[in-house]
Amino acid sequence: MSRNAFLKTKNQSFAMLLSTDLLSNLRQDLLTKKYERGHRLTEQRICSEYGVSRTPVREALRQLEKEGLIETIPNRGAFVLGFSEQDIRDMFDLRKPYEIQAVTWAIDRMTDEELDAIEETFEFMEFYTKKNDVEKMININMNFHHLIYIASHNKMLLNILSSYQLYMKHAKTSHTFNSDYLPVLLEEHRQIYNALKNRDVLLGIKAMEAHMDNAIERQRR
Repeated sequence: MSRNAFLKTKNQSFAMLLSTDLLSNLRQDLLTKKYERGHRLTEQRICSEYGVSRTPVREALRQLEKEGLIETIPNRGAFVLGFSEQDIRDMFDLRKPYEIQAVTWAIDRMTDEELDAIEETFEFMEFYTKKNDVEKMININMNFHHLIYIASHNKMLLNILSSYQLYMKHAKTSHTFNSDYLPVLLEEHRQIYNALKNRDVLLGIKAMEAHMDNAIERQRR
Protein backbone atom coordinates (compact mmCIF):
# COMPACT_ATOMS: atom_id res chain seq x y z
CA MET A 1 0.00 0.00 0.00
CA SER A 2 1.34 3.42 -0.96
CA ARG A 3 1.80 6.15 1.64
CA ASN A 4 -1.03 8.21 0.15
CA ALA A 5 -3.37 5.22 0.20
CA PHE A 6 -2.37 4.46 3.80
CA LEU A 7 -3.01 8.04 4.89
CA LYS A 8 -6.38 8.08 3.11
CA THR A 9 -7.41 4.87 4.86
CA LYS A 10 -6.20 6.21 8.20
CA ASN A 11 -8.13 9.45 7.74
CA GLN A 12 -11.27 7.54 6.78
CA SER A 13 -10.97 5.36 9.89
CA PHE A 14 -10.48 8.43 12.07
CA ALA A 15 -13.50 10.13 10.50
CA MET A 16 -15.59 7.01 11.10
CA LEU A 17 -14.49 6.95 14.76
CA LEU A 18 -15.42 10.63 15.14
CA SER A 19 -18.86 9.97 13.62
CA THR A 20 -19.46 7.02 15.96
CA ASP A 21 -18.41 8.96 19.07
CA LEU A 22 -20.46 11.98 18.06
CA LEU A 23 -23.53 9.85 17.34
CA SER A 24 -23.23 8.20 20.75
CA ASN A 25 -22.88 11.54 22.52
CA LEU A 26 -25.74 13.20 20.66
CA ARG A 27 -28.00 10.20 21.20
CA GLN A 28 -27.30 10.30 24.92
CA ASP A 29 -28.00 14.05 25.01
CA LEU A 30 -31.36 13.50 23.33
CA LEU A 31 -32.38 10.55 25.50
CA THR A 32 -31.44 12.35 28.70
CA LYS A 33 -33.36 15.41 27.49
CA LYS A 34 -30.43 17.78 27.39
CA TYR A 35 -32.27 19.17 24.39
CA GLU A 36 -36.03 19.44 24.79
CA ARG A 37 -38.56 18.46 22.15
CA GLY A 38 -38.73 21.11 19.42
CA HIS A 39 -35.18 22.37 20.03
CA ARG A 40 -33.41 23.23 16.77
CA LEU A 41 -30.07 21.50 16.25
CA THR A 42 -27.66 23.45 14.05
CA GLU A 43 -24.59 21.95 12.43
CA GLN A 44 -22.52 24.98 13.41
CA ARG A 45 -23.39 24.71 17.09
CA ILE A 46 -22.73 20.95 17.21
CA CYS A 47 -19.40 21.43 15.43
CA SER A 48 -18.41 24.07 17.97
CA GLU A 49 -19.61 22.14 21.01
CA TYR A 50 -18.00 18.82 20.08
CA GLY A 51 -14.98 20.10 18.15
CA VAL A 52 -15.74 18.23 14.94
CA SER A 53 -16.20 19.07 11.28
CA ARG A 54 -19.53 19.20 9.46
CA THR A 55 -19.12 15.76 7.83
CA PRO A 56 -19.50 13.63 11.01
CA VAL A 57 -22.25 15.97 12.20
CA ARG A 58 -24.28 15.37 9.05
CA GLU A 59 -23.74 11.62 9.33
CA ALA A 60 -24.84 11.63 12.97
CA LEU A 61 -27.95 13.69 12.24
CA ARG A 62 -28.94 11.36 9.40
CA GLN A 63 -28.68 8.36 11.73
CA LEU A 64 -30.59 10.08 14.53
CA GLU A 65 -33.37 10.88 12.07
CA LYS A 66 -33.53 7.18 11.10
CA GLU A 67 -33.85 6.35 14.79
CA GLY A 68 -36.73 8.79 15.13
CA LEU A 69 -35.01 11.04 17.66
CA ILE A 70 -34.94 14.10 15.41
CA GLU A 71 -36.87 15.40 12.41
CA THR A 72 -35.28 17.27 9.53
CA ILE A 73 -37.53 19.87 7.92
CA PRO A 74 -36.37 21.16 4.50
CA ASN A 75 -35.05 24.73 4.60
CA ARG A 76 -35.55 24.88 8.37
CA GLY A 77 -33.14 22.35 9.87
CA ALA A 78 -33.12 19.48 12.38
CA PHE A 79 -35.51 19.52 15.34
CA VAL A 80 -35.54 17.32 18.44
CA LEU A 81 -38.33 14.77 18.78
CA GLY A 82 -36.77 13.03 21.76
CA PHE A 83 -38.01 9.89 23.49
CA SER A 84 -41.26 10.13 25.44
CA GLU A 85 -42.51 7.92 28.25
CA GLN A 86 -45.02 6.49 25.76
CA ASP A 87 -42.09 5.56 23.51
CA ILE A 88 -40.50 3.78 26.47
CA ARG A 89 -43.69 1.88 27.27
CA ASP A 90 -44.00 0.87 23.62
CA MET A 91 -40.41 -0.34 23.64
CA PHE A 92 -41.11 -2.64 26.60
CA ASP A 93 -43.99 -4.19 24.65
CA LEU A 94 -41.83 -4.62 21.54
CA ARG A 95 -38.95 -6.05 23.57
CA LYS A 96 -40.94 -8.88 25.20
CA PRO A 97 -41.06 -11.43 22.33
CA TYR A 98 -37.38 -10.83 21.52
CA GLU A 99 -36.37 -11.46 25.14
CA ILE A 100 -38.35 -14.71 25.16
CA GLN A 101 -36.73 -15.81 21.91
CA ALA A 102 -33.28 -14.92 23.27
CA VAL A 103 -33.62 -17.06 26.39
CA THR A 104 -35.07 -19.92 24.30
CA TRP A 105 -32.09 -19.95 21.96
CA ALA A 106 -29.62 -19.37 24.81
CA ILE A 107 -30.82 -22.46 26.66
CA ASP A 108 -30.40 -24.49 23.49
CA ARG A 109 -27.11 -22.98 22.27
CA MET A 110 -25.06 -21.55 25.15
CA THR A 111 -21.65 -22.91 26.04
CA ASP A 112 -20.60 -23.89 29.55
CA GLU A 113 -18.40 -20.79 29.65
CA GLU A 114 -21.36 -18.56 28.78
CA LEU A 115 -23.45 -20.19 31.51
CA ASP A 116 -20.60 -19.59 33.98
CA ALA A 117 -20.60 -15.89 33.05
CA ILE A 118 -24.36 -15.69 33.59
CA GLU A 119 -24.03 -17.45 36.94
CA GLU A 120 -21.32 -15.02 38.08
CA THR A 121 -23.48 -12.06 37.05
CA PHE A 122 -26.46 -13.44 38.94
CA GLU A 123 -24.30 -13.77 42.06
CA PHE A 124 -23.43 -10.06 41.72
CA MET A 125 -27.17 -9.36 41.52
CA GLU A 126 -27.62 -11.18 44.82
CA PHE A 127 -24.79 -9.20 46.40
CA TYR A 128 -26.07 -5.78 45.35
CA THR A 129 -29.64 -6.65 46.27
CA LYS A 130 -28.42 -7.25 49.82
CA LYS A 131 -26.63 -3.90 49.63
CA ASN A 132 -29.87 -2.30 48.38
CA ASP A 133 -27.88 -0.60 45.62
CA VAL A 134 -30.47 0.13 42.93
CA GLU A 135 -28.09 1.77 40.46
CA LYS A 136 -25.59 -1.11 40.56
CA MET A 137 -28.39 -3.64 40.36
CA ILE A 138 -29.88 -2.01 37.28
CA ASN A 139 -26.51 -2.02 35.49
CA ILE A 140 -25.87 -5.67 36.39
CA ASN A 141 -29.42 -6.52 35.37
CA MET A 142 -28.67 -5.13 31.91
CA ASN A 143 -25.47 -7.17 31.76
CA PHE A 144 -27.36 -10.34 32.77
CA HIS A 145 -29.72 -9.88 29.84
CA HIS A 146 -26.87 -8.96 27.49
CA LEU A 147 -25.11 -12.23 28.31
CA ILE A 148 -28.28 -14.08 27.37
CA TYR A 149 -28.35 -12.22 24.05
CA ILE A 150 -24.75 -13.31 23.41
CA ALA A 151 -25.56 -16.89 24.40
CA SER A 152 -28.42 -16.96 21.90
CA HIS A 153 -25.77 -16.96 19.15
CA ASN A 154 -27.88 -14.83 16.85
CA LYS A 155 -26.33 -11.57 15.67
CA MET A 156 -29.56 -9.96 14.54
CA LEU A 157 -31.25 -10.62 17.88
CA LEU A 158 -28.17 -9.37 19.73
CA ASN A 159 -28.22 -6.12 17.74
CA ILE A 160 -31.95 -5.53 18.23
CA LEU A 161 -31.94 -6.14 21.98
CA SER A 162 -28.67 -4.27 22.52
CA SER A 163 -30.25 -1.29 20.80
CA TYR A 164 -33.24 -1.48 23.16
CA GLN A 165 -30.87 -1.63 26.12
CA LEU A 166 -29.00 1.43 24.89
CA TYR A 167 -32.20 3.44 24.78
CA MET A 168 -33.40 2.20 28.17
CA LYS A 169 -30.05 2.98 29.80
CA HIS A 170 -30.18 6.69 28.96
CA ALA A 171 -33.89 7.46 28.80
CA LYS A 172 -35.12 9.22 31.93
CA THR A 173 -38.58 8.44 33.23
CA SER A 174 -40.67 9.46 36.20
CA HIS A 175 -40.58 5.88 37.50
CA THR A 176 -39.98 5.40 41.22
CA PHE A 177 -38.97 2.18 42.96
CA ASN A 178 -40.87 0.49 45.78
CA SER A 179 -38.98 -0.84 48.80
CA ASP A 180 -39.45 -4.43 47.59
CA TYR A 181 -38.27 -3.66 44.05
CA LEU A 182 -34.81 -5.26 44.29
CA PRO A 183 -35.88 -8.50 46.04
CA VAL A 184 -38.70 -8.99 43.54
CA LEU A 185 -36.38 -8.25 40.62
CA LEU A 186 -33.81 -10.68 41.98
CA GLU A 187 -36.39 -13.44 42.32
CA GLU A 188 -37.54 -12.93 38.72
CA HIS A 189 -33.95 -13.29 37.54
CA ARG A 190 -33.43 -16.31 39.79
CA GLN A 191 -36.18 -18.09 37.89
CA ILE A 192 -34.56 -17.19 34.58
CA TYR A 193 -31.13 -18.27 35.83
CA ASN A 194 -32.51 -21.61 37.12
CA ALA A 195 -34.04 -22.28 33.72
CA LEU A 196 -30.72 -21.57 32.05
CA LYS A 197 -28.78 -23.68 34.55
CA ASN A 198 -31.14 -26.62 34.10
CA ARG A 199 -31.42 -26.00 30.35
CA ASP A 200 -35.18 -26.05 30.66
CA VAL A 201 -36.71 -24.27 27.68
CA LEU A 202 -40.31 -24.30 28.91
CA LEU A 203 -39.27 -22.90 32.30
CA GLY A 204 -37.12 -20.30 30.55
CA ILE A 205 -40.04 -19.11 28.41
CA LYS A 206 -42.34 -18.98 31.45
CA ALA A 207 -39.77 -17.13 33.58
CA MET A 208 -38.85 -14.57 30.94
CA GLU A 209 -42.50 -13.96 30.01
CA ALA A 210 -43.35 -13.34 33.67
CA HIS A 211 -40.35 -11.04 34.09
CA MET A 212 -41.23 -8.97 31.02
CA ASP A 213 -44.92 -8.77 32.00
CA ASN A 214 -43.87 -7.52 35.44
CA ALA A 215 -41.41 -5.05 33.88
CA ILE A 216 -44.16 -3.67 31.64
CA GLU A 217 -46.50 -3.36 34.61
CA ARG A 218 -43.84 -1.61 36.71
CA GLN A 219 -43.23 0.84 33.89
CA ARG A 220 -46.93 1.72 33.69
CA ARG A 221 -47.27 2.57 37.37
